[in-house]
Amino acid sequence: MSRGTGMGAERSTDRSGVLSEVADGVYAYVQPDGSWCVNNAGLIVSEGRAVLVDTAATEARARRLRAAVVAQGRPVPYAVVNTHSHGDHTFGNFVFPEAVVHAHHETRREMAAAGLHLTEVWPDVEWGAVEVVLPQVTYQDDLTLHVGELTARLIHLEVAHSTNDTAVWVPERRVLFTGDVVMSGVTPFLPMGSVAGSLRAIERMRALGPDVVVSGHGVVGGTEVLDTTEAYLRWLQGLAREGVAAGLTPVDVARDADLGPFAGLLDAERIVPNLYRAFAEERGRTHGGALDMSAVILEMGTVFREMAAYLGAPPACHA
Repeated sequence: MSRGTGMGAERSTDRSGVLSEVADGVYAYVQPDGSWCVNNAGLIVSEGRAVLVDTAATEARARRLRAAVVAQGRPVPYAVVNTHSHGDHTFGNFVFPEAVVHAHHETRREMAAAGLHLTEVWPDVEWGAVEVVLPQVTYQDDLTLHVGELTARLIHLEVAHSTNDTAVWVPERRVLFTGDVVMSGVTPFLPMGSVAGSLRAIERMRALGPDVVVSGHGVVGGTEVLDTTEAYLRWLQGLAREGVAAGLTPVDVARDADLGPFAGLLDAERIVPNLYRAFAEERGRTHGGALDMSAVILEMGTVFREMAAYLGAPPACHA
């Protein structure tokens, strides 16, 4: 069995995110190394207006994000977009009180139901005085924000990484912010979403024709970032198909799987919950509606115990 460098690679302790201009007026805020709760954000600036895509997990990280965003005379964002409900992308909303938070309507519901539960998963993280600031504007399928001469198109991708993922597309610059549907150099995480739904979402995003892809975690790239995630998901489906046919469990399959070309992805332990989702879909179970967040919170305890058993230690969070 080969579990690859994604299991044992030394993790960065550098807490500094870097804001880089990836196209004229469009920026990516990348926090290394992109592992658990160390997410990316985006910024769109034009004609004295700014929109921020996602925030950060902890108070300290969120305040560093704000400092980077407003540096060099850039305007404070008038809007924040949350690409989904998870706390690493939303807990920092509170450090942008001037902004109106926008998200899918299901994102708001799940944020309200989950509260600050993520802080209980990793109680040793220095979360600071984070608080839940719910979206004030929600949408159903598609919403366009106007940022000077640029537009930020919010596209609901349906069930993928979660039930409420939003991609943000800047057509004038051909820049795509994928949220956590796609991660760059990092293993996808699908227990609250769908393998098949993620593949459909990637197909929709690819059809936009992006030149620059800013994923929810990891380095900025091009469409090869979509390619890697798609290949992993199809490999996962194949493992589930074979495992179900052989009468195996997701844990059995995960322990015996050779990660092959995916061995270098961070957080390889996610194969265990990912296979639970893939097995469920192989057996004909899908979901695309609202999740019972109280049940999800209980289930995630089991998920993390099984990932710890696969990894040989609890998954580490360096937020």
